Amino acid sequence: MSKRKYGLALSLVLAAGTLLGACGTDKEKATSKGGNESDFSLAMVTDVGGVDDKSFNQSAWEGIKKFGEDNGLSKGNGGFDYLQSTGEADYTSNLNALTRRDFDLVFGVGYMMEEAINTIASQQPDTNFGIIDGVVDQPNVASILFKEQEGAFLAGVAAALMTKSDKVGFVGGMEIPVIERFHAGFVAGVEAVNPDIKVDVQYTGAFDKAELGKAAAGRMYSTGVDIIFHAAGGTGNGVFTEAKERKAADKDAYVWVIGVDSDQYDEGKVGDDNITLTSMLKRVDVAVQDIAKLAQEGKFPGGETKVYGLHDDGVKLADSRGAIPEDVLKQIDEFAKKIADGEIEVPEFVE
Repeated sequence: MSKRKYGLALSLVLAAGTLLGACGTDKEKATSKGGNESDFSLAMVTDVGGVDDKSFNQSAWEGIKKFGEDNGLSKGNGGFDYLQSTGEADYTSNLNALTRRDFDLVFGVGYMMEEAINTIASQQPDTNFGIIDGVVDQPNVASILFKEQEGAFLAGVAAALMTKSDKVGFVGGMEIPVIERFHAGFVAGVEAVNPDIKVDVQYTGAFDKAELGKAAAGRMYSTGVDIIFHAAGGTGNGVFTEAKERKAADKDAYVWVIGVDSDQYDEGKVGDDNITLTSMLKRVDVAVQDIAKLAQEGKFPGGETKVYGLHDDGVKLADSRGAIPEDVLKQIDEFAKKIADGEIEVPEFVE
């Protein structure tokens, strides 16, 4: 073989090797993005309640983790992650930080994040966002709402059928539309069973102040209230604390708490007893996975508002683990069916 032909052949071999090496590198990048099987990534920003609030934020995070695990994603860049907000000032910076880390879908958890999502979404049109419990009119934002009033109605029915004192209570966080829906539904459920039952309502003005929840619950139990439904995020942990202390001091004390968002049964443990009557589940985890799946399939519902209610298991009551008798459960189920079938329309606001 001449030197010229040999040199040409060698050049072709080297060129082919370079191309194959480049292809291999690109393939590795595509498949080793954090060790993930999917190129799709998602993350969330918590509100001030924190990711382990045993309520709203925790439910959203559990949904993201479940989606990640089901799709072979790893925690971190290129997979799934979260940033925690300690105050409202963190919302914008946290959303920006996740956008810069190239997550495909970023959720803002909570009504209080509406303004921040609206601002960042307009600045980052190539990133998709989800706002939970809020509505943002941007083409790259999916707004996610729930019919909290429907689940809260069932909580009210349960409280009305189980109270011995004919006095029940509602502890809310901030007076915003989403919490007002909990409030309105609960009152309507109580009144549907017995309009003569007194409903004590107190708002704490915060979602991250357990001491305020404890104080509100203490005042209620001291006036004869025996069942309290809370919709106060981390503040609601104080309601559990107050009830557990009373149960620990008097094993025969008839005090109950109805949890919210997640199944809060474990929060009610007092030795061999438990003061959690039931919990109103708000399936934020299901909604997060639903929106993520649509985004992954190229069907992201940007500019749309999706509402989850009783008819699609978006809200419901948790298993009471025997705290509520079967005959009472049957009555609750009857009300649930009427709501799902449209026979009962639950009000969103307290008149």
